[in-house]
Amino acid sequence: MPELDSATDLVTFGETMALFVSRRTGPLRFARDFDLGLGGAESNLAVGVTRLGRSACWVGRVGADEFGDLIRSALAGEGVDVRAIPDLEAQTGLMIKGRRTADHVDVRYYRAGGAGSRLRPEDLDPALIRGARVLHVTAITPALSESARATVRHAVEEARDAGVPVSLDVNYRRALWSQEAAGAWLREVAGRVDVLFATADEARLIAADAPLDDPAATAAALAALGPRHVLVKLGSRGAVEWSDGVCRRAPAYQVTAVDPVGAGDAFAAGWLADWLEGAEPDQRLRTACAAGAFAVTSQGDWESLPTRADLTLLERSADGVSR
Repeated sequence: MPELDSATDLVTFGETMALFVSRRTGPLRFARDFDLGLGGAESNLAVGVTRLGRSACWVGRVGADEFGDLIRSALAGEGVDVRAIPDLEAQTGLMIKGRRTADHVDVRYYRAGGAGSRLRPEDLDPALIRGARVLHVTAITPALSESARATVRHAVEEARDAGVPVSLDVNYRRALWSQEAAGAWLREVAGRVDVLFATADEARLIAADAPLDDPAATAAALAALGPRHVLVKLGSRGAVEWSDGVCRRAPAYQVTAVDPVGAGDAFAAGWLADWLEGAEPDQRLRTACAAGAFAVTSQGDWESLPTRADLTLLERSADGVSR
């Protein structure tokens, strides 16, 4: 780990969009009322890390529009160090989220050519990356454009040259690129990161022979490519961590799921926050599972992310009342 006196614990970057969430269940064409918010995997994670007591910086391009202003103000209000770059030639991207049925969330993106996709290497301050304790990236950003992909490559190299650990969450989005293209990029970069987060299905993009029915073996297969820490997310079955040759497993917390979007970002935020705290391996895995559980308990990509005090709520009595 880098020295503890770094200016920023975690640096991340990527696309954050304005988010419209329908207030009614059914086809979006019948929706009449929407809540306005924002969402993006990397900014979700930055919020999660700051709520758990560590510092985080998010870098990204936004339109010179009301939605860009919303993103800046909302993230800054959560304590995130916001390095938003106004793009005068592109608008902030949009997400529209509806609930087709009580059990199925329908998310649609209007992001092609948007400000977030126009990120380029010179948008990143090398000193910011070199002064961080960890750089976090996702496989969403390189799928947005060639310049965004070059930005990820540049950031990872800056971090590696400075001895800054790199964290990667696969976060595969089939609407952005094919499994073949994603897999090729992931196999190229997996050996250059220190921490890797993936679901069992995402793991097979990187290691095609990884067994779906054996999470420990899957984690070991990914670790063999180079990452020191591999986290395999299993949803309602918890998670597996492979670190320094040791495999650990933690069960999921049982909660009432309202909106599953953002659970993976919350999980990664919980693990990284505890890792930055120097927590024991079993503890950081429990925190990751708890943060993921909190994320699904309300509408929104990040609104229900927990604080340290919130984490104790999952350990309390079953009557669900705080007095």
